[in-house]
Amino acid sequence: MTVSRSPLGLPRISARVRILLWLLVVMAVALGAVAVTVRSILQRDVDHRISQLLTQETGEFANFVPQGVDPDTGGRFSTADRLLRIYLQRQYADPDEELLGLTGRPGDRPDAIRQRRDLPADTALWRDGASLTRIHASEDSFGTLKRPQGEVRWAKVAIGPAAGGKPGAFVVAFHPERERAVADKTFWTLLALSGVALLMTTGIGWAVAGRILAPVRIVRATAAELTEQDLTRRIPVEGRDDIAALAETFNAMLDRLERAFAAQRVFVDDAGHELRTPITIVRGHLELMGDDPADREETVRLVTDELDRMSRIVEDLLLLAGAERPDFVRPEPVQLAELTADVFVKVRTLGDRAWVLDGVADREVRLDPQRMTQAMVQLAQNAVQHTAPGRRIRIGSRVVSPSGSRGETGGGGAGGSQPGPGGGGRVELYVADHGPGIPPEDAEVIFERFRRGTSRRGTRTSGAGLGLAIVKAIAEGHHGQVELRRTEGGGATFVLTLETDA
Repeated sequence: MTVSRSPLGLPRISARVRILLWLLVVMAVALGAVAVTVRSILQRDVDHRISQLLTQETGEFANFVPQGVDPDTGGRFSTADRLLRIYLQRQYADPDEELLGLTGRPGDRPDAIRQRRDLPADTALWRDGASLTRIHASEDSFGTLKRPQGEVRWAKVAIGPAAGGKPGAFVVAFHPERERAVADKTFWTLLALSGVALLMTTGIGWAVAGRILAPVRIVRATAAELTEQDLTRRIPVEGRDDIAALAETFNAMLDRLERAFAAQRVFVDDAGHELRTPITIVRGHLELMGDDPADREETVRLVTDELDRMSRIVEDLLLLAGAERPDFVRPEPVQLAELTADVFVKVRTLGDRAWVLDGVADREVRLDPQRMTQAMVQLAQNAVQHTAPGRRIRIGSRVVSPSGSRGETGGGGAGGSQPGPGGGGRVELYVADHGPGIPPEDAEVIFERFRRGTSRRGTRTSGAGLGLAIVKAIAEGHHGQVELRRTEGGGATFVLTLETDA
């Protein structure tokens, strides 16, 4: 297995491992927090139960003192020793509990009265004279003893001395080690179960992370296999989650790259194809140029003409190459009537033709006014090149309703009612000439780059066959299209159709 390394030479950690590590860290912290919290709760419960037990035992003894009756005399107890012995005979202690009676003066080692029960000799409090002395001498009713043999929680009730008797005290002692050991055992059991859960999570998380990240690995493998010559691979999209969205985004990026590389290849091929001829012409004339001034002047004229044509070709190719960019068209609200009138004023200087403003649509639409003007001027220039002087060329715009009827204002044209400003449908801008028209076999190819058709419709021009391709690119940039239609009475009509909801 190969190890991926960063540019600094350090080993990379895969996303699968990082996800698994973060999952384990979070789970370990959560399970550890649960175990510690459970242990704390159990320890608190132990302390609470011990406190309740001590309070209960001392309360019961405190109630017995004024109400107790000596079974032998039928009266009150005469000594503290007799009171403690009778009371202890009647009590049943818990396994970790000691009930003791102490007699003697505080400060002296007391005499211990205990119940007959088996307690571990090393932990029994009644065997620890020093601890009994401390408890008997203490002025507190509750306390805790930290002994080498183990901790003891205690409570006592002092008994005043009878006539000629010794003072005493009732002591309740509890050894909490076993109870706390149960809590600790539960804590360690939880830790062990947490460790097993982490191991299971590791396996399950590794499998799940691998399944989730499988499309990401496919994206990586696909990206590694992509080359400039092969951009056709795509990632299969399954499901509707974020990974599927990532695959769709990556496929869309590949579509854009494929179009960009295709446009680049077309640009290079077209440039090489179209520029080769003028370069050959320029070189040939320069090589054959003599010393005769007239010959030199004619050669310079021809070379300059070819260089101008090369410049136009390059500008047109750059424009077509930029048609793939998202900012090729910058739409904005435009009054179609003003745009149509402006185009008509501009194209009237292109040639000696009978220019007619055929129709003006009264509608505000979103389009790029500069690009649309460029397309209309190109169509008008194309009409001038293929018509004789004095021939009529009509410029206009109209709104086509969803039902297909056309409405126009400001000029003659197809009849129909004009849709209101809020209607839907589409708008059309058109240039119609009355020239020789375009043969049907040429209608399919004239919008392709460097294709002029089999017939040139009139006088020969010096164009490179890019004008209509530019018009098509501008129309598609507006999510519309350019169509070729027959002109009534003969000729060709080019129509730019744009969808609109304005």
